[in-house]
Amino acid sequence: MADKRDYYEVLGVQKGCSEDELKKAYRKAAKQYHPDLHPGDAEAEAKFKEVNEAYEVLSDSDKRARYDQFGHAGVDPNYGAGGAGGAYGGFGGFGDLGDIFGDLFGGGFGGFGGATRTRDPNGPIRGRDVGYDLPLSFLEAALGCKKQIKISRLETCAECSGKGAAKGTSPETCPDCGGSGQVRTQRRTPFGVIQSMGACTKCGGKGKIIRDPCKKCKGLGRVRISKTLEVSVPAGIDNGQTFILRGQGDHGVNGGPAGDVQVTVSVRPDPTFERDGFDVWCDIPLTFAQATLGDEITVPTIDGKAKYSVPEGTQNGTVFRLRGKGIPYINGRDKGDQYVRVQVEVPRNLSGKQKEALKNFDAMMNDKNYEKRKSFFERFKDMAGK
Repeated sequence: MADKRDYYEVLGVQKGCSEDELKKAYRKAAKQYHPDLHPGDAEAEAKFKEVNEAYEVLSDSDKRARYDQFGHAGVDPNYGAGGAGGAYGGFGGFGDLGDIFGDLFGGGFGGFGGATRTRDPNGPIRGRDVGYDLPLSFLEAALGCKKQIKISRLETCAECSGKGAAKGTSPETCPDCGGSGQVRTQRRTPFGVIQSMGACTKCGGKGKIIRDPCKKCKGLGRVRISKTLEVSVPAGIDNGQTFILRGQGDHGVNGGPAGDVQVTVSVRPDPTFERDGFDVWCDIPLTFAQATLGDEITVPTIDGKAKYSVPEGTQNGTVFRLRGKGIPYINGRDKGDQYVRVQVEVPRNLSGKQKEALKNFDAMMNDKNYEKRKSFFERFKDMAGK
């Protein structure tokens, strides 16, 4: 008996622990070493056997009392003290082990007497979602629009009302599984017979058998069709974002709800506008005279044209802001802003007369007219003097 570990040590609990503490410790250890989780691992099998032996004794109040008083000798049948009682020929004598393994493995170990928890194969099943990629122009995404999309989805067969059986007939309950969709199988292990549940091969896990399938849906209960939907694209949606059309996806099965259509937008770049969050940027060219003298110009926005007074002396790269001229917040009242970046265009292909006029103009300029030029050459002089 010296080679046996203390049962309390095996389960990792203290002597005098409660039944709940004992059961919790057993759940953890049994799941850790179960042979189905460690196929071919002899050490795990040995520990699993040791854990079951310890719990079989300590979970029985009489055996636990004898063990606490006499140790292993008090429960070992070789010592005539009442003991394990064939604990390893199977798990039938393990009290509430079936409930424990039902909790641990979802009822897959029916050999322990635990109730199995399976989904009703004839219960309602939600239809799948349908995806759709929708290309949009920049302005369509920014301002919102109406679009028609064509999707492919599964709809309840009108011929058989979704039953899958031809008119005048009905699906039959599967004789092998009794309509549950699952059958119990047994497997012998060193610790007894383990029972598990699997899909019924006769009915494919459906619980029903259709002798005379509907010709339209071929017994599936649903048919695939093309459907045209009109959708409202929300204003302000951005590239890669998705909006949902509730209940427009595949129809459900057995009265289950329909899935959704998930529309993902792809926004084409615009030659004029660039998006930054809910703000809009654009570049606007100005002539040398407009930038120098100032001017009232027309600026394109996503809502149309807007007037803006450019102040005289505007430099290349200057950015001015048009408040509230950006992109609407989705499902909100606010809008972003528009930022306009000035691009002063240097004239090309001047005629002789234009060149002469420009030289005369330049001759009338001095450092007071060129702030950046003046400061640059002043720094240059300081560097040359060092």
